[in-house]
Amino acid sequence: MDLSVEAERGRVMSGVVAAQGNTVRDAVDQAVAGLEFERLHGQYWEQNEFLVIKQFLPRSFVEETFVPQAQGVKAQLNRNYIPGHKKGGSVSYYTVQEKAPLFLDLYHSQSFREFLNRLVEAKLMFCPDNDPHSCALYYYTEPGDHIGFHYDTSYYKGARYTILMGLVDRSTQCKLVCELFKDHPTKQPCHLELITEPGDMVIFNGDKLWHAVTPLGEGEERIALTMEYVTNPEMGTVKRLYSNLKDSFGYFGFATVFKRALGFDRSK
Repeated sequence: MDLSVEAERGRVMSGVVAAQGNTVRDAVDQAVAGLEFERLHGQYWEQNEFLVIKQFLPRSFVEETFVPQAQGVKAQLNRNYIPGHKKGGSVSYYTVQEKAPLFLDLYHSQSFREFLNRLVEAKLMFCPDNDPHSCALYYYTEPGDHIGFHYDTSYYKGARYTILMGLVDRSTQCKLVCELFKDHPTKQPCHLELITEPGDMVIFNGDKLWHAVTPLGEGEERIALTMEYVTNPEMGTVKRLYSNLKDSFGYFGFATVFKRALGFDRSK
């Protein structure tokens, strides 16, 4: 193998990734600048800290920029099955860091986080580097893939906010189902069924939205990006252990979660 050729190819590829990264940041800045903030802010709070932004990023941009990265790490996904609750595949933040870094340009975008701060009326921080949910990918690729109703419960000392963006949605059956105002003392529950098309964004307080994903049909596919932000990145030892065990069995696999959690990951 000609190492000089390989080195030059690496420099070229690094330049391509850097250019794409700038494109992502520019696209996010433009998207945030174009939002009708006051209207969205009102909707978010009227809906008990829940908001849908259709085409936050243009579908064509998402399909050209983000979808190839998501498809490129599909071989890395960990499939899991919890009878009566969950079946599907997940790719952790650790793999995203190494293999699909363009998603981090969205997650780390200053303009996007400033928008979220204003929207939720709190100062949001990134999850710690040992949280595999920080910026992760979720795959529904086999018939019956789904997840039952749940909250994105925060085990942190502060609140945890979930941002979900559609990447691939070739399905008529696999939908994000939301129950707004569940157990609210004065509001009637509101049932929503959403198709998250590429570029659509859903923002919510993890402790307040009761939600699920309905089973995937034959020959269908759904891929979504999720990003998590917190108001306090601290977590007690017992809750961290519980969170790691849940992530191991329900999402990313024991080796992935505990290799980083215990400091055995030398790829960082």
